[in-house]
Amino acid sequence: MTETIAPLQGSLGEAWDRVRRRLRAELGEDVFSSWFARVEIGGLVDSVAYLTVPTRFLKSWLEAHYAERLQVNCQAELGAVNGVILSVRQVSRDSAPAPVRETVAVRPRSAVAAPAAASAEIRHGEAAMPCERDIVDACGTLLDRRLTFENFIVGKSNQLAFAAAERIAAAPAGSTPYNPLYLHAGVGLGKTHLLQAIAQEARRQGKRVAYFTADRFMYGFVAALKSQTALAFKEKLRGIDLLVVDDVQFIQGKSIQQEFGHTINALIDAGKQIVVAGDRLANDLEALDERIRSRLGGGLVVEVGDLDETLRGKILGGRLAALHAAHPNFHVNPDVVAYVACVVATNGRDLDGAANRLLAHATLSGQAVTLETAEAAIRDLVRTREPRRVKIEDIQKLVATRYNVSRADILSERRTAAVVKPRQIAMYLSKALTPRSLPEIGRRFGGRDHTTVLHAVRKIEKQITEDRMLHDEVDLLKRMLQE
Repeated sequence: MTETIAPLQGSLGEAWDRVRRRLRAELGEDVFSSWFARVEIGGLVDSVAYLTVPTRFLKSWLEAHYAERLQVNCQAELGAVNGVILSVRQVSRDSAPAPVRETVAVRPRSAVAAPAAASAEIRHGEAAMPCERDIVDACGTLLDRRLTFENFIVGKSNQLAFAAAERIAAAPAGSTPYNPLYLHAGVGLGKTHLLQAIAQEARRQGKRVAYFTADRFMYGFVAALKSQTALAFKEKLRGIDLLVVDDVQFIQGKSIQQEFGHTINALIDAGKQIVVAGDRLANDLEALDERIRSRLGGGLVVEVGDLDETLRGKILGGRLAALHAAHPNFHVNPDVVAYVACVVATNGRDLDGAANRLLAHATLSGQAVTLETAEAAIRDLVRTREPRRVKIEDIQKLVATRYNVSRADILSERRTAAVVKPRQIAMYLSKALTPRSLPEIGRRFGGRDHTTVLHAVRKIEKQITEDRMLHDEVDLLKRMLQE
């Protein structure tokens, strides 16, 4: 395999000077001096330009405001540039360049979207010491101590992935129960938590672990080529017991993908474990080399599914309990928790956002969190969609669950108070939320007469005007059915 990286002198340096002149002419001296004067080019690999800046703030500002302009000008002067990666350069005591702590890929609109900021950082040379919640793996990556098996909440959608992850982490060095393990899931469903938990548990057992996000792997390889330590980089990777790679869909560049593929093959042939995560099935990662996709698809492939309502409730409850420990006056009614878990049906990160919004409302307004205030606080987290078509069967199931009876009880002839009340509430909701006629509703409730349904509807209508608790209860059921 041949690896090419343009040196920081000669034609590349001259081309970068031309890029700088174009930016100065387009934006003016003041803007250029403020934002571009300290941008340097580190190299050009596989049509990706690697630029460095001195601070995180400057990096974030350029990505937010000038990403496309950088892309266009680099394409004009550097040739066929398909992407730009900005990173924060660090000053070390020696002169050898080292991978930086934070990199984010900036890609053209037609390319895959840039990955979210990774939870782990790389520490090299004179980089800042990790905080108390971090530990460091064999290749210098910071792992978050909080992301462990102990605090991973298991449900139907992730129990297979969790079991496989635990099995791999507990296996002795040299044992590869599932190799490679490929986890795929959408955003915020817990795959990074599982990968970090695997890495930390394996490390505690004395295994040599290397944990990478895709952008860390890419920049580490580029930095090794620049400093002419590529061989040492490869040997270090091949000497580990467990390789963990997150967001594999973002690995780009022919040379980098080839090296990644060679590393996977070498580790598997040596009986070393590999765990990889992506956002979809390996065969659907069209930008990834076909041989890598084949390798990943040939192992154990497990999907981390969408969070069901029960699991969302557990996750949200855990988040709120943690916030309550830090803010003792912060309380959220179980009905509000149930409502939020029902309507925020996207992912765990949105549940985090919902918990933080509820805390902000409670602490800033000094008022208790009610159903109405919760609805306003999380409005931006609820997906805009067509109103849900409510079915009578759904009403019966929800009411039965809420009142701890069975749907069969509601449809039966039983007339105990524990059954009559939920049956009447379900009839009332069926009349309020569906277009069904009273006779049709009666038939759906065990063949009852329409006058029975009408009596139930009028009774609940009267009671909710007199009983505030029942009013709130029925209102909650309506919200949960309509979301």
